[in-house]
Amino acid sequence: MTTEKSSLHTRNLHRNPYDFDQLISCVPELKHYVFVNSYQTATINFSLPKAVKLLNQALLLHFYHIKNWDIPEANLCPPIPGRADYIHYIADLLAEQRSEIPAGSSISGLDIGTGANLVYPLLAQRSYGWKMLGTDINKDSLNNAQHILDHNPDLSPVIQLKQQPDPDHIFKNIIETGDRFTFSMCNPPFHDSEESALKGNLRKTKNLNKSKSRKPLLNFGGQQSELWCEGGELAFITKMIEESAQYSSKVLWFTCLVSKKDNLPKFITLLKKIKVLDFKTIEMAQGQKVSRMLAWTFIPQKSRKDWL
Repeated sequence: MTTEKSSLHTRNLHRNPYDFDQLISCVPELKHYVFVNSYQTATINFSLPKAVKLLNQALLLHFYHIKNWDIPEANLCPPIPGRADYIHYIADLLAEQRSEIPAGSSISGLDIGTGANLVYPLLAQRSYGWKMLGTDINKDSLNNAQHILDHNPDLSPVIQLKQQPDPDHIFKNIIETGDRFTFSMCNPPFHDSEESALKGNLRKTKNLNKSKSRKPLLNFGGQQSELWCEGGELAFITKMIEESAQYSSKVLWFTCLVSKKDNLPKFITLLKKIKVLDFKTIEMAQGQKVSRMLAWTFIPQKSRKDWL
């Protein structure tokens, strides 16, 4: 029996079960990885990196008209439905200032750590027509992201890329004097070390396979800058919040995903300390995984409509 994925955002295009016939017509190679499970449902083995990548290629081509999407084997292969949810919740946040979701290139977003996959700018642009800037500290990742843009020339005027030369900074070197962003977004490195990242992937692989595999399959891939940083999520988002105060007039809404619920009170304490005018925590669920979007702004309520 197939059911709608009701935990996903109501505007998410992936709430219904995957139509694999449709997806295989987009990426024929995917057919070699599709099977019918014990619930008589067509699916793939999500612990196989190749299967996940082919599924992503098909989803991005079918739903978002992104051609020739590809990433190196070592890079993060993002689950598209969950990534789309973050975009839709940002759209809801912006819609609070007016009666409709603002669309078009007058809305500009900044994606911190866009990675080789460029997935957030692609989804944001195709879903709402927003203009996006993707940043990363990894030059190879940005080269791959540019390769995706080269295969989709209509996106080049509305999605730009910029390298962060200093890993100790997030907004500095990126936001310049004349810049103004409607929002920033980030899916930060979660782990605090390579060992922690590998352990996390071992747990994920065991859950996906229901097996006792001892070898962590990095089914979602991931370079260091994508999966771990010194101090993990807590240190990274703390740095982001502190640095955001220096760019308080340049971004309407700063947002970031928070995986560890226990970290939230620390972030909220810090937001109050730097005197933000408003902050929100929005829960997002994809299957059993619950994440949350933390959003904050320094812009007074009466001025926010002017940004949209």
